[in-house]
Amino acid sequence: MKPRALLALFVIFLISLIVTVSCTRQTTTPTTNTATPVVTTPIKLGLNIWAGFFPWEVAKKEKLFEANKVNVDLKWFDAYLDSINALRAGQLDANGQTLNDVISSVAAGSDQIVVLTIDNSTGSDKVIVREGINSIADLKGKKVAAEEGTVDHFLILLGLAKAGLTQADIEFRPLETGAAAAAFVAGQVDAVGVFAPFTTKALSRPGSKELFSSKDFPGAISDHLVVSRKTLNERPQDVQALVNSWFATLDFIRANPQKSYEIMAERAGVSVSEYKNFSSGVTLLGLSENLKAFRPGQDMTSLQYAAGEISNFLIQTGLAKQAPDLSKLFDDRFVKAYAAQKKS
Repeated sequence: MKPRALLALFVIFLISLIVTVSCTRQTTTPTTNTATPVVTTPIKLGLNIWAGFFPWEVAKKEKLFEANKVNVDLKWFDAYLDSINALRAGQLDANGQTLNDVISSVAAGSDQIVVLTIDNSTGSDKVIVREGINSIADLKGKKVAAEEGTVDHFLILLGLAKAGLTQADIEFRPLETGAAAAAFVAGQVDAVGVFAPFTTKALSRPGSKELFSSKDFPGAISDHLVVSRKTLNERPQDVQALVNSWFATLDFIRANPQKSYEIMAERAGVSVSEYKNFSSGVTLLGLSENLKAFRPGQDMTSLQYAAGEISNFLIQTGLAKQAPDLSKLFDDRFVKAYAAQKKS
């Protein structure tokens, strides 16, 4: 073979090698552990401005996702319903959602799975009323606003049912949560169902007060990391990394409370003292609470039991048109895998 032909072949080999290396760099990002690189395609996690979800911002700022070898793109939504619809439409891989909203989505045909319990609302979801309304019975015939089909609409219906009333007994006004709080402050409605930090805005109306809250319905409102079936099947390692990141974040918050509060308050757009105030109505759940939640039980601390009760309630109140299949709603393998890792 002629020298020029040999040279040409050598050049072609070098070009092929460069292209191969370039393509490889586009699919992975170097980490301290070169054996397990982080895939650059981000997992899109939807969140709305709720106190139980702000710890994920700590995970982002403190690079806890990277430490657990997962690339996460946090998508913050002002309107909670928008995040729910985005997961249904396949625009998100995962979302932060209440159990009742997961069940409603599944009943509507969306294939979603709960892989982690994030928190219990223990007072941060409230029904706030104007002066002169002193009991749930007083809501009869009144204008009551909330974001239709979401958690605080659910809370209103729970309260009405406790008093022997239904939605037909009130004048329900479906408004996005921020708009509902604003309408209440403007005197356009008599009561509003909102979650923190919108509760602070609603309570700025002179004479307003809390009528009841999620604290009055223990276990009824819980928040979860929910993934699509597609994400679960195609990216189980990333789902595991998300679960691991949650527990790592709780450890970081416990070890660095002031720094964590500053990050979460900044994300919420409030002062640290304001954040501490409204987040006091949210109980973040760690490993032991998660292991317990995924076990069968006979009260609302068991996800399976709670799902059955919520499903029945959603059907009775018309928030769901048909009973969903709850048999594939929960997947505890990721929490169990983390527990086994910690034990070893």
